[in-house]
Amino acid sequence: FLDYTSMKTNHASEINFEFLPPRELWEAFQKLLPPPKPKPKGGRPRKLDEKIFTAIFYILRTGIQWKALPRTLGASSTVHDRFQEWESQGFFLKLWAEGLHQYDKLKGLDWEWQSMDGAMTKAPLGRENTGPNPTDRAKKGTKRHVLTEGNGMPIALVATGANRVDFKETKNVLDNIVIERPQPTDEKPQHLCLDKGYDYPEVHELVKEYNYIGHIKTRGEESSAKAKIPGYRARRWVVERTHSWMNRFRRILIRWEKKTANYEAFLHLTCAYITIRAAGVSG
Repeated sequence: FLDYTSMKTNHASEINFEFLPPRELWEAFQKLLPPPKPKPKGGRPRKLDEKIFTAIFYILRTGIQWKALPRTLGASSTVHDRFQEWESQGFFLKLWAEGLHQYDKLKGLDWEWQSMDGAMTKAPLGRENTGPNPTDRAKKGTKRHVLTEGNGMPIALVATGANRVDFKETKNVLDNIVIERPQPTDEKPQHLCLDKGYDYPEVHELVKEYNYIGHIKTRGEESSAKAKIPGYRARRWVVERTHSWMNRFRRILIRWEKKTANYEAFLHLTCAYITIRAAGVSG
């Protein structure tokens, strides 16, 4: 792994070391990469994958622009090219799926209680899948629709325009669960918790079609139940906590990517970090 000690000694003023990736995240990603292609004709050696991955994660955590990347972590053009290469091959999505498998193996995914909700962010440069943000004076924005399992691990995600209402994306989100969803049974039912924004006939039909037990409540109803029922948990708030976790990654707090695929790649890397760290995998 990268020698951060020498980097701290020589370039302490350039890098915030709190925003470097944990070892276990890189090791999980490294297993997904194919071996480098040989260069029979020679040429400039390929930059180390771990250094490029570190630079990409640093951009995700800090939110800095590509050109502002500290040179210690690599040339911005080289890092961006590798980011595009890995995105096109789906490696960030695969890393998220690997994180969920590791979490399921070590702690167990809670499929019994699932929650879905959307969160809007600004998108000043976004082109694809953006729209007027109703909470930001109709400025250009984007929305991420997230589905979580009972512990808050993200299991599905879709990016749309900020003006896209949540209930219209219900089917799209359910169809994009990253790993295979176990079939619900009478002994192991699956509940889907939603807010009033999903209270439409087509969503109720989807809930039945996908064999969920639906729970659509307002915040007032949940607060009332919490006051009356000892130990009551407002399970829909699990997904809101996950959105809060994701907002700590500054690159997705404001969408600067013009292409949806690039923005989703950063979202997938964020979800991978959340799941792998929660799994407590040691390097």
